[in-house]
Order: sequence, then C-alpha cells, then structure tokens
Amino acid sequence: MEDLSVRLATVDDAIAGAARAAGRDPSELTRIVVTKFHPAALVRELYALGVRDVGENRQQEFSTKADEVADLDGLRWHFIGQIQTNKARAVRAAGTVVHSLDRTRLADALHAAAEPGDSVLDVLLQVNLTDDPGRGGIAPADLESLAAHAHALASLRVRGVMAVAPLEEPAADAFERLQGYSETVRSVVVDAVWISAGMTADYVEAIACGATHLRIGSAITGPRPERG
Repeated sequence: MEDLSVRLATVDDAIAGAARAAGRDPSELTRIVVTKFHPAALVRELYALGVRDVGENRQQEFSTKADEVADLDGLRWHFIGQIQTNKARAVRAAGTVVHSLDRTRLADALHAAAEPGDSVLDVLLQVNLTDDPGRGGIAPADLESLAAHAHALASLRVRGVMAVAPLEEPAADAFERLQGYSETVRSVVVDAVWISAGMTADYVEAIACGATHLRIGSAITGPRPERG
C-alpha cells in the first residue's frame, strides 16, 4: 500500500508539472488508473487513496472486477479496449464511460443494451492514428459521420475522442492530429471536449496536445501479475 501511494503521488505530481508547463490547470485533467490483470483488491487500495477513475480493456475482467467492488460509492469504470458487439450489454452494465466506440454497429449495440432507468452512457470515439485498418479505431475520414450517428442515440452521450499513439512516430505528432480530430467531432457535438490520450510512456506529450483524460497503468499499479 505504501509503495502504491508513493507511485500514485509521483505520477500525479508529474501530471501536474506537465500541465503547468503546458500552461494548463492540472484540475482540468482526469487520471484513470488502468488495473489490467491486477485483482479487485488493488482497486480497493486505490479507492482508499482517493482514486475514483479506473479502467480495463477486457470485457470479462472489466465486468467481474466491477461487480466485486460494486460497494465502492462514486467509483467510475472506464472501458478502454475493443468491444465485440455481442459484449456491448455486459460493457454497458459495468461501465461509466466507454472510450473505444469505433463503428456505428457498436453504437447501435450499446444503445440497444440500455435498460429502463439506466443513466446515459458517456462515450468517446476512438480514432485510428495509423494507415493500418487493422488497428483499433475509426478512420478519420469517417469520424464526422460516426459522431452524428452516435449523437442521435438518446442513451449515449458523445464526450469526445480517444486514441493510442502509434509506436512508429513521435507521440507528439500523433496527438497533434488527434487535437484536429477533436475539432471535427466538436463541429457535430459542440460540447464533446474530452480527449482521452496518453499512457505511462507518453502522457506528457498528450497533456501538451490538450488531453483531458490520461490512461495510466504500470507507473501507478506496478508490474502486472503473471497470467497463469
């Protein structure tokens, strides 16, 4: 727990420093702790340290872990991985925010999964920052139409964009393009100002390029447990 608190404080101090260096208010940023492969007990430890935003990228682990800590009031679950349409109901049931909406069929599936009385689901549109169609995310040319489609679904609230920086180019260059794609989405949904970008290796560059949500894993959680 002590090591965890030190790592959390160290990362938060670095985030605040990067924000100030970019002329931004650190309070504008949401730090999401990605707990992939770690047990639900770690989520409880993080919660005790004040963390309220946690993320996962695999549906089964996401759903199981969210259920195990359902008693933690005010905890927000962010789903950041690729979603098969047949998993949309499970993701929606556990999640507060989905960062990886990348096609109209998935938007329709998430909308159809809404139960009576459910809260509106916050979604971000994942953009593919590469020329490889096999990577996660929608092609930038199709972003505006996806934004319009999702915005028309009453149970979804389009919050902004998300992306993963490619390894084959400087992260700053990729995140600059993402800023432009954020403007594309805002031309359709004026208040969709969130930009989910930046992980352990590149959150400083993401902050400089306007990121509002940072997805930080091992720098806070420590090495991931071995999978059996």
